[in-house]
Amino acid sequence: MRSTITTPAEPEIEWPTLAVMLGTYAMFGLGTTYAYALSPALAIALTAIAIAQYASLQHEVLHGHPFRKQWLNEALVFPALTLTIPYGRFRDTHLAHHYDPNLTDPYDDPESNFMDPEVWARLPKWRKRLFVANNSLFGRMLIGPLLGNALWLRNEARLVLDGAGAARRDWLLHLGGLVVLALWLLSAQMPIWAYLLAAFFGHSLLKIRTFLEHRAHELARARSVIIEDRGPLALLFLNNNFHAVHHCHPQAPWYLLPSLYAKQRAQFQKRNDDYVYRSYLQIFRLYFLRVKDPVPHPLMPYGPQDQSQRAVKETERLGA
Repeated sequence: MRSTITTPAEPEIEWPTLAVMLGTYAMFGLGTTYAYALSPALAIALTAIAIAQYASLQHEVLHGHPFRKQWLNEALVFPALTLTIPYGRFRDTHLAHHYDPNLTDPYDDPESNFMDPEVWARLPKWRKRLFVANNSLFGRMLIGPLLGNALWLRNEARLVLDGAGAARRDWLLHLGGLVVLALWLLSAQMPIWAYLLAAFFGHSLLKIRTFLEHRAHELARARSVIIEDRGPLALLFLNNNFHAVHHCHPQAPWYLLPSLYAKQRAQFQKRNDDYVYRSYLQIFRLYFLRVKDPVPHPLMPYGPQDQSQRAVKETERLGA
């Protein structure tokens, strides 16, 4: 079932997105300057929230918001506030992720948290324990930022060393963004160690959003979640909790997703086979200390020859 809802004509400037952008930079500036003199803990918290919100805004930008000119959109998110993820690499991998038939595939979905069962079987016990711990919400928030970034940076280093031109270009641009950030921090009151801690907490907040965004399911349309939350986390994630709606309407701005969902709530729930939660509070209650999904993909293996080729790719990706 395809949604029949059409989105309104795209305005020249999406003011809600621009307002959030300005507010995010203001919070970031406050957190790294005056707030630190008042309370380091408060400053770290504000900066972490700003970093998480900034990542959500980068997601809006790669989908073509808030201006019609994409170069202008991308200029707005040039500073490398998240430290480890170049915008261009995020853009390219995320747009590849939007090919729904590949969702959750350990090889073809760049954002999958699943692993090939054959590769899983060969991992040492300590690594299995680490990945299993990462599949509870508490584990995802605690070790997920470190584990995810370690795997991400290893793969990116391999691409750059292998001569991937696009990856090299995006990392060079990212270095420019890091210079902008470094110049700001040199004049701000927040020390580097505090910013690193804020970045960790910012990534940790983002792990709440991605924790159960997708599930393994035979139907591609049923792999994306709907979380009927309209609270602070929904704003922090710019309504990506309505993730099945976002995958149906990837060009719709964040502030339209709730109304798009409300207009065809029953149809969206039928489309994603009732992969629905009432709120993030419900998710915390269910999965904070409990593993939701297995690490090995439950709908694999594939055919023997295909599986063998895929296992080689996954082993290289994990460095196993």
